[in-house]
Amino acid sequence: MTEINNSYELLVFLKEKNLLEDEPLNWWPSNDQFDIFLGSVLTQNTKWTNVEISLKNLHELNIRSLDDIINIDMNVFINAIAPSGFKNQKSKRLKQICKNIIEDFGDFENFCSIVTREWLLSQKGIGPETADAIMCYSCLQEYMVVDSYTNRLLKSFGYDFESYDDIQTWLVYGINENYDKIIKLYGYEISLNRVYCRFHGKIVEYMKQKANMKIIN
Repeated sequence: MTEINNSYELLVFLKEKNLLEDEPLNWWPSNDQFDIFLGSVLTQNTKWTNVEISLKNLHELNIRSLDDIINIDMNVFINAIAPSGFKNQKSKRLKQICKNIIEDFGDFENFCSIVTREWLLSQKGIGPETADAIMCYSCLQEYMVVDSYTNRLLKSFGYDFESYDDIQTWLVYGINENYDKIIKLYGYEISLNRVYCRFHGKIVEYMKQKANMKIIN
């Protein structure tokens, strides 16, 4: 068993496996910041393949902005996002958060620039993982996402943390402490945001691979 002493060593371990060779630069399967925002909420308690169907339904309805979400008929909206599950709950929460974004930030671009994690956590239905996914992938800010894959991977290396924040602190500390080494590892000036995007992506893809190997075996 490989010994991992900090999150930098975990990043090196995962990078050597070339997990993201065929993936987008920031790993998330979209470059559209608004789609990423919607997807971060819709993916709660469901598979990403279901979210993709919901997003496709919204695109076909030409729903691509905060105002579009606010103004769409509730029943039409519910039906569009139904593949993602919890359709009634998610539809209400998404409409409300879109209203709150306009009220507090004016538009989505401004929201992405200045929103805080604390603001997101104050919104109904937004927990730490969803907040950090929005901050990292949609707003392109320096936040590391922690999910169930992360927790399981760290447990496999003998780490057992008490909370989400404890895991995130461990991950962030090792990356920040070794940022100069990470630049050398990649061979170019990679932003901290992109490190977090790709680090999280590597964790997810590695754990998916492991799960698939177990099924095959």
